Amino acid sequence: MLLRTVTNHFLQYLSSIDRSEATISGYRKDLTAFQKFLESNLNGEVYIDEIVSKDIDDYLYYLKESRRHAQASRARNLHTLRSFFNYAYKKEYIPRNIALSVETISVQQKERIALSDDEVEQLVNAIDHAMIKVVVKVLYLTGMRISECLNVTMDDIDLNKQVIRVIAGKGNKDRVIPISTRLVPTLMNYIEHERPITGSNLLFCTKKTGKLSAVYVNKGISDAVSKLGWKKKVTAHILRHSFASQLVKKDVNLVQIQKLLGHSSLKVTSIYTHTDLNQLTEAVNHL
Repeated sequence: MLLRTVTNHFLQYLSSIDRSEATISGYRKDLTAFQKFLESNLNGEVYIDEIVSKDIDDYLYYLKESRRHAQASRARNLHTLRSFFNYAYKKEYIPRNIALSVETISVQQKERIALSDDEVEQLVNAIDHAMIKVVVKVLYLTGMRISECLNVTMDDIDLNKQVIRVIAGKGNKDRVIPISTRLVPTLMNYIEHERPITGSNLLFCTKKTGKLSAVYVNKGISDAVSKLGWKKKVTAHILRHSFASQLVKKDVNLVQIQKLLGHSSLKVTSIYTHTDLNQLTEAVNHL
């Protein structure tokens, strides 16, 4: 069977088990690039049972040397191919999952920066756009992903019960996030006095498009960072990490942090734990 045919079957399967559109789009992009690489090398259509593990090795080498992909990007591509060939094996399109023979790509974990409470306040004060100020506060005090935050509708937020419902977050999972008492006045003022009058039901919207883009939010954050003269790179995702890091420092149980972040496992949540030199110094001084 043609590789492109099995790829289409695989993407339909992902949709049938309710994988998110973002997840399916990522798999489609990776598999399409792999298919084009093989078709270019073989000068024609590729049949899935003709592919061998060396083809995957060659593709990963190509990504490294010709496309200059980082370790994390190549590791993600290998994960995609392992999932795809595992599906093909289970559906009996191939006799074995050839991707399992490819050596795992180790990714060096970079120490993530986290903003302190005071730094977040400085950042908010330096932002010129009133709505982005509110978005930054929401990201920091809820730990939501930027995509989740910008998809919140007026129906998803209940200021009386002080909760925000995140509908179909990453992994297509729903969850409820309590609204901090620090955040309630900000949201009330925004909804009553600052939110544009528009036909959009999104919490964060503009008169022109009816929505706010993640690119625009990150641009507002970046401009504020430049104004402050900070050398570190701050994005919307750093605010999510800062939320988790501050909770860890305040000894909040990791399972509770996991639920707030919407992670499927504690292993994923653990990467948000953050220790700096001051914490380590304080730790050894207890001895």
